[in-house]
Amino acid sequence: MRHSLCSTTIATALITVAPAMAQELVVGSFGGSFADNVKACHVAAFEKATGAKVSLKLGNSSQFAAAIRATAGKPDMDVVFIDNSLASQTHGEKLNEAIDPKKLKSAADVIPTAWGKDNAYVVAMVSATALVYNPKLVKSPPTSWLDLFDPAYAGKYSIGDISGTSGLHFLLALNKIKGGTLENIDPGIEAIKPLAKGSQTLYTQADQLLALFERNEIAIAPWYPDRAGVAIDKGLSLAVAYPKEGAVGILPAIMIPKGTAQAELAHKFVDQVLSAEGQGCFSERAYIGAVNTKVKLSEKVAKLVPNGATLSKAWFIDPAIIAANVANWTRRWQREVAR
Repeated sequence: MRHSLCSTTIATALITVAPAMAQELVVGSFGGSFADNVKACHVAAFEKATGAKVSLKLGNSSQFAAAIRATAGKPDMDVVFIDNSLASQTHGEKLNEAIDPKKLKSAADVIPTAWGKDNAYVVAMVSATALVYNPKLVKSPPTSWLDLFDPAYAGKYSIGDISGTSGLHFLLALNKIKGGTLENIDPGIEAIKPLAKGSQTLYTQADQLLALFERNEIAIAPWYPDRAGVAIDKGLSLAVAYPKEGAVGILPAIMIPKGTAQAELAHKFVDQVLSAEGQGCFSERAYIGAVNTKVKLSEKVAKLVPNGATLSKAWFIDPAIIAANVANWTRRWQREVAR
């Protein structure tokens, strides 16, 4: 009896002093330098404020959208960074949890146009697909999307696969130049076929290009100014050119998949992402525009991100149109371009 009582007492004591298990929030994030900056600017502050732990799941927008569909109602991610066109698409499929601005301290400071339909997502930053090149290999800076057809770049360029934002954007930009429309991408498909065949790789992850630039295997690519800025800071010889036809604007968003068991915690993470502190940190580290009106960009960042004339000329494609057509465009790409 005494032994049983002693055991019970010890067990009770252990339960009493054992620390509570920290809550875990799974966040879908783009990889490479983007993930590094999410950790530095958002995860660290969020974990300190809440005591929760964040686990990053890396991928691209298409992969995240596919995962949200596959786990409909029982998501394996609680918060997801995703292109606004894919966020619009998953919203149309009723897979997004509405974000409640009343639960966000920073909501009033966010530009009104950042909010998606029904608050199904919120744009977290402003970027673009532009041309990135190595100035040691390219003496005359490119000025047009069509410069990729220059024989001087033969075998020295790479374009993105349509599953990634830059690949889709370059296809649509080329289609527009060639006289196509968002209802008819035949001109773009035909124009991009030879470029796809000559590309060093049809990259699916943004940071795949880093090694190619480092080894001088490519001189130019449709890529992201933010990734280029981070790489420049690390010593890589790169420069950014905004095509005269206009860059294609990118509005990376953040959303909460429907059915998450961590909805309250997810709102706190979204609030951190949208806060002036989080936005300012991310803009300066990642060379990307902010949606919080209290953030002021440094001169160094303003030179690289869509800003002023480059922002006004940027083509921001209606996410609903992309959402309605991307599946068909992808099938055509796989059948006619990537084969």
